[in-house]
Amino acid sequence: MARTLVAWCPDWPVRAVRHTGAGAGLPPGAPIALFERGEVRACSTSARAEGVRRGQRMRDAQARCPDLVTLDYDPGLDVRAFEPVLAAVEEIAPGVQPLRPGTCAVRVAGPGRYFGGEQHAAAVLAERLVEHGIDDVRFGVADAVFAAEQAARQASVQDSLVVPPGESAAFLADLPVSVLDRPEMVSLLQRLGLRTLGAFAALRPADVLTRFGPDGALAHRLARGADDRAFAARRPPSDLEREVSFEPPLEDAEAVAFSVRRTAEAFVTGHAERQLVCTSLWVEVHTDDGQIAERQWLHPRWFDAGDIVDRVRWQLQASSGSGTAVSAVSAPIIGVKLIPEDVAPVTDHAEGLWGSGPDARIHRAASKVQSMLGREAVVSAVVGGGRGPSDRRTLVPWGDPLSAERPAAPPWPGSLPAPAPATVYDPPRPAQVVGSSGQPVRVSERGMVTAAPARFAASDAGLRPVAAWAGPWPVDERWWDAREAVRAARFQVVGVDGSAWLLRVSDGVWCVEARYD
Repeated sequence: MARTLVAWCPDWPVRAVRHTGAGAGLPPGAPIALFERGEVRACSTSARAEGVRRGQRMRDAQARCPDLVTLDYDPGLDVRAFEPVLAAVEEIAPGVQPLRPGTCAVRVAGPGRYFGGEQHAAAVLAERLVEHGIDDVRFGVADAVFAAEQAARQASVQDSLVVPPGESAAFLADLPVSVLDRPEMVSLLQRLGLRTLGAFAALRPADVLTRFGPDGALAHRLARGADDRAFAARRPPSDLEREVSFEPPLEDAEAVAFSVRRTAEAFVTGHAERQLVCTSLWVEVHTDDGQIAERQWLHPRWFDAGDIVDRVRWQLQASSGSGTAVSAVSAPIIGVKLIPEDVAPVTDHAEGLWGSGPDARIHRAASKVQSMLGREAVVSAVVGGGRGPSDRRTLVPWGDPLSAERPAAPPWPGSLPAPAPATVYDPPRPAQVVGSSGQPVRVSERGMVTAAPARFAASDAGLRPVAAWAGPWPVDERWWDAREAVRAARFQVVGVDGSAWLLRVSDGVWCVEARYD
């Protein structure tokens, strides 16, 4: 399971102004406070020792520390000073998510697979940041960003605090609600007697949403350790991109694919030199009339040169795969650009046991078939939303994102209960279902069965006894369109031989939609 490592540099605004701003010439121990709109935005350790706190007015802060150096807060300086730090982290762990100047997060693999372990990963990053002059950086590792950041804030200088998998809620429970960084909500929670994240997390989610709205509901999920926010990594460094130009322009997809191979090899080599692999790739095709045809490609493992060449060819050819002429663009091609969207350390993609990811031999065989027969020749089945098995099934080309056409989240009245059938017949096969007296079984407009199914025929064999059945699940779809309207009912039927079938009846006609294995 992917985990999150957060690096936190305390008092970053003060550090930035000391090294690159107006405070560069000040003595190392000088008390400094940065002000924004007349209030303390950040202060140094020596200033805090004198009683200066964030949010104080300037007069109050100077009264507590007469030697206080007051400077204006410059948010742009924070960002500019933190950019070299992000670049240094990306040299080791690509896919950095900046949280704020002075704090960033990276994804790490499960314990023991990232630089020898999560604590060792933090030590490697700390060593690299010390080389860049960052003498105080702390790390936290947890299942998600919020818990990892709170762990980093409790770690010692140049050290890390690791929250074991699945224990984020317990770790957060004793922390004060002030760590949510929502002053108005925190003030109200404290007045209600809810002073810890654990006490806040014990409230019912519906009550929190009603009282505090969507942002309060998000804070409540964070307090429970259920940080479901997407990890927004930065784009990989631009020096990993590769581009090839054609003079004169090329008009044939095979010629473009052949000419791009050397660039694809340089692309893969550039990543390998940094111990990286590319798992998501943007291919931009530039034409001589100014068009740019671009597409994102994903890989179940990581791209090698041959994979990239195949993706370029598929992008140029029509989806039907009918020939080599360029049909995805309407003009001669003057160049192709390869842009890494997601990169990862090569250690994250070490060989694992069966079940930990696509087996290399399976992937090589599938990719070889794709290269010979076309992108649509090898597909994976994805189960999504819908009522019938054919509606729920989406066939996704090998290597593409495994996403269904219909989301599974919305309610689907009339949909079948789990498990999903293993074999779906396209088109459905004829079937027959009769009652105990041999009369055909029908379903009325109100969803009532005219007779209990006693025997059925779901294949070329004759009628066989029914051992068990369930249903009906009536479906009345697109009733507003006379041509597209569908009124049917589905049954699950088990024969005495143990075979299980999904049958459908519409207007008295039975068919076999699928079989359960």
